[in-house]
Amino acid sequence: MKDAQQQAKVAVMIDCDNVPPDIVDFVMPIATQAGRVTIRRGYGNQTTLSGTWNKVLAGEVFAPCLQFQHASGKNTSDIALALEALEALLDGRADTFVLVTSDSDFVCLCRKLRERGATVYVVGDAKTPPPLRKICDRFLEATSSKTKPPAVTQAKKPAPPAPQPAAKKAAKKATGPQSKSCPQFFFDEVSELAATSPNGKVPLNALGQHLSRSHPGFTTSKYGHAKLSTMVNGYGQLKLHKEGGSSSVSLVSASKGQKPVCTA
Repeated sequence: MKDAQQQAKVAVMIDCDNVPPDIVDFVMPIATQAGRVTIRRGYGNQTTLSGTWNKVLAGEVFAPCLQFQHASGKNTSDIALALEALEALLDGRADTFVLVTSDSDFVCLCRKLRERGATVYVVGDAKTPPPLRKICDRFLEATSSKTKPPAVTQAKKPAPPAPQPAAKKAAKKATGPQSKSCPQFFFDEVSELAATSPNGKVPLNALGQHLSRSHPGFTTSKYGHAKLSTMVNGYGQLKLHKEGGSSSVSLVSASKGQKPVCTA
């Protein structure tokens, strides 16, 4: 991992009243990739934390934060989570937050954390409303209990059998340069970052760092490009800017989610 990732202090805060226990299997690899996990907390009422969540939190060494409901229909867990997240940031105990919830009530918390320099990831399900998806640095959707984030390392494939002498020449002739491709996720990442940039431009080095965190194992060569700038040039809706000794990228047209036009 990079130095910035090693220095990041990560707080994982789960709204147990809002998400199922098996989402933890999806969350923890994301948190450990973001940096050093210093805070692990699960928030819920007595009914929630006395069930399956009790075993899950204990198994992952989370501190259970029990919140009593002082009045019917009132959820005090949300307020407790928000207050402790801000305290952790202001005390310097965390600078990166993984908030596990699909509740739009946390939009304001995400905004406040980011305004004060924190990095915010939100992990939720398919019903997570658009405002919560957009206000964080990155939203990750846990679509099912079996869904897990991509592994940092890929399993090794069995080595292919050695070609026979008669086939070596034909195999060498068939081997050529890797075809170039323009994956959708790359265009989506630039769109998200550009939307939060004052001038709509994303520094190329910042894009590279963001991709290494959000897509572990990402390399431009995997998609047939020599470097990040040539990969940007492969998209018809992206424009590369060179100013002095630095480069940046911006959107030419289209919106996030549109199928990219590949000109590579």
